[in-house]
Amino acid sequence: MGKHVVVGSGQVGTHLAAKLMAQGHEVVVVTRSGSGPAGAVKVAADVADRARLTEVTKGADVLYNCVNPKYHRWLTDWPPMAASFLGAAEATGAVYVMLGNLYPYGPVSVPMTEDLPLASTSPKAQVRARMWADALAAHRAGRIRATEVRGSDYFGPGATDQSYMGDRFLVPLRAGKTIQLVWPADMPHSWTYLPDVADALVVAGSDERAWGRPWHVPTAEPLTFRQLGERLAALLGRPAPRMTQLPWPVVRAAGLFSPMIGEMRHIRYQFVAPYVLDSSAFQSTFGVAPTPIAQALKATLDG
Repeated sequence: MGKHVVVGSGQVGTHLAAKLMAQGHEVVVVTRSGSGPAGAVKVAADVADRARLTEVTKGADVLYNCVNPKYHRWLTDWPPMAASFLGAAEATGAVYVMLGNLYPYGPVSVPMTEDLPLASTSPKAQVRARMWADALAAHRAGRIRATEVRGSDYFGPGATDQSYMGDRFLVPLRAGKTIQLVWPADMPHSWTYLPDVADALVVAGSDERAWGRPWHVPTAEPLTFRQLGERLAALLGRPAPRMTQLPWPVVRAAGLFSPMIGEMRHIRYQFVAPYVLDSSAFQSTFGVAPTPIAQALKATLDG
């Protein structure tokens, strides 16, 4: 069994560490606070400290970037951390697996595939696009082995309050109360199941066919907020939940007082038109399918 370094212990890093430990690997979890799941070696470190991250990564087979800075801090926090990850991967020889997202594609009118250009004009999305471009350039130059795994909005056990399918949705649903939505209730949207994200990261780190290109996490067919609410309510034996949408001017006004809410204007396009992820490349290459939606929703409620 090998050594795997997972940087970040949020909603994805925790699932990833657990899956790697279940396979018998030595797992080192790196966070600023030194937190992490039971059974892992926990290390407190500043991820932007290249020398420290390199020291921790020595002897590792794979280095996973599962860090998730606050969205409004991407422009300041990501560049030094990205440089640190590249330096550590090059110095140690560990495969570098990046947890990416769909923001760099920008608004699109077709299902998203990995060959779409990273054409977003948003400065924050461009930061993420530059991270992948730099890693890919280093891979092609033979300095590192790298890949990026991208998913849509997350749901599942352990989803944080940043998830639109987290407590802000599930708590009122369980209580039989009206669910307040920021976005339209009837727009098709792709949702990526957290354990499937972790599984995809494991594959990407261990199968050399994954290196040198990005991949989309196996993701089920898109569902609207209303369809998700109906299916979850049925599993609970409840009637379909009521839903209301907050007026956009109200959301914009709230953003004057909350940096995170204020950033929603940058991603509004993802929810006011169909937003569909095509994961067929990963599924056909590695023979991995997304968890059936009924099973995933039940686990979400149980979790």
